[in-house]
Amino acid sequence: MDSSSLGLDRRRFVGVFAGLGLAGSALPELLWARAGEGPITRETLAAAETLAGIELTDSERDLALAGLEELRQDYLKLRQVPLDNSVAPALRFDPEIAEALTRLPAPARRPSADRDAALPDDEEAIAFLPAVDLGRHLRARRISSRELTALYLARLKRFDPQLHCVITLTEERALAAAARADAEIERGLWRGPVHGVPWGAKDLLAVRGYPTTWGAAPYRNQVIDEDATVVRRLDDAGAVLVAKLTLGELAWGDVWFGGTTRNPWKLEQGSSGSSAGPAAATAAGLVGFAIGSETWGSIVSPATRCGVTGLRPTFGRVSRHGAMALSWSMDKLGPMGRCVEDCALVFEAIHGADGLDPTAVDRPFAWDAELDLRRLRVGYLRSLFEREPSPEEDEDPARVREAHALDLAALKLLRSLGFELSPVELPDLPVGSLSFILSAEAAAAFSELTLSNRDDELVRQIDQAWPNVLRQARTIPAVEYLQANRVRTLVMRETARAFAEVDVVVAPSFTGDTLLLTNLTGHPAVVVPDGFTGDGTPSSLTFLGRLHGEAETLAVARAYQEATGFHLRHPRLSPGE
Repeated sequence: MDSSSLGLDRRRFVGVFAGLGLAGSALPELLWARAGEGPITRETLAAAETLAGIELTDSERDLALAGLEELRQDYLKLRQVPLDNSVAPALRFDPEIAEALTRLPAPARRPSADRDAALPDDEEAIAFLPAVDLGRHLRARRISSRELTALYLARLKRFDPQLHCVITLTEERALAAAARADAEIERGLWRGPVHGVPWGAKDLLAVRGYPTTWGAAPYRNQVIDEDATVVRRLDDAGAVLVAKLTLGELAWGDVWFGGTTRNPWKLEQGSSGSSAGPAAATAAGLVGFAIGSETWGSIVSPATRCGVTGLRPTFGRVSRHGAMALSWSMDKLGPMGRCVEDCALVFEAIHGADGLDPTAVDRPFAWDAELDLRRLRVGYLRSLFEREPSPEEDEDPARVREAHALDLAALKLLRSLGFELSPVELPDLPVGSLSFILSAEAAAAFSELTLSNRDDELVRQIDQAWPNVLRQARTIPAVEYLQANRVRTLVMRETARAFAEVDVVVAPSFTGDTLLLTNLTGHPAVVVPDGFTGDGTPSSLTFLGRLHGEAETLAVARAYQEATGFHLRHPRLSPGE
């Protein structure tokens, strides 16, 4: 019998050593057959020591064997306890561990001045209006929510065959919500800026009565009998959910069980991920705004690729109740829209604790479009802006150089707007080596998928995809996971010091380890288009904020965005493409 026929038994054996630093994947193939259900011997332990980076004597091995067998039996007993994906470990990540925060009362909301513009005659022009403008037209009853919802549902049906950005239309729910919004607005009950505005949810958010597939074939028929907190809060704000949008399988990439979600600017290119559908649908004018999620770039990357604006809030700022768990210490939910103000107004509707997600906190926030920017201290990551781009950073070196030139032009423009940019540097620690924190937590979140062999149903079966990474992660020692989180504490402390003298930091979106670092520390980010490269696709700039500093970060990003107008450009699609 070869090792591949052992299936679940082999994987069980790998798990025996995960908490000890005794990695099963270091074992020769012969030992899998001997040890899958058999005794743990000196030979199996000696082979496992290689990956653990330790070396025991024979007497030390003999001493360990009985205890290892007891641990194996403990692991097997614990695996019999059903663990839903929603059950978090009894450990809680707190981004504020390294940063003292001043508690300030929330300012009064001051949205941008109503431009009182006429509603466009052309339906396509209406479809591409920012959510903030749609909300104003709805409130003024220049258009009804039912008309707007019908427009977006028609566009979703018309263009999804090209973009592959929709998993499930929520048409019945949407039409009922739109009718309710119209009736409320007609009698003077206005719930806020997104009342009556159609939106799309990344399909890792539970919606009662509809499948929640997580983009993965093993879960394509899964129905979770509740609404995620974000969905409920947007319902309360009067927004209209029209579709559950694609995500890469289990929140990685843009490939899901129905295909690859496409970039509306370049259909032969994927939309990036994992918030692939929210980015593509927003960019293509198929929804007024969308909700995505980020663990390590899943808002920033597709927002960049598709040329939309994205807000990754501070960790814990938005409840994740009812959302798929990938990494309990890194997952974040945030809005994706056509402009910064869209993201601000949606964030205002969804932020805050709910008593259901233990990491969710209440901190004051109100969008202030008239915030005095002169009082804000803005820094920039000088070493990353000054660094010459390396061809190894991207499969398209010319694009890397073009994006770098756009980033430098953005700095020049910010200075012309009156910002005195101070040089800032983030911690010089091996941040890239902390990425296995995510892998370990994901392997725990989807342990049953791996142990049951149902990971074979996932589309992507390559080195850099979940099936392989989740298996590998079962060999991560518990000691090394904890040590990595101790280094993470140092990163958090040093990042807090870097932000001590500034309120907002301007950064290239993908240069260096900034994206991973700030996801590990829990800092917020706003990503906006900063131009277009030679192939006609967008590039982006990132604005990083202090913990819970979304208001200031959004304000600076909006000042840049309003001065450029890149967000006003949109792709042109034809149904026959």
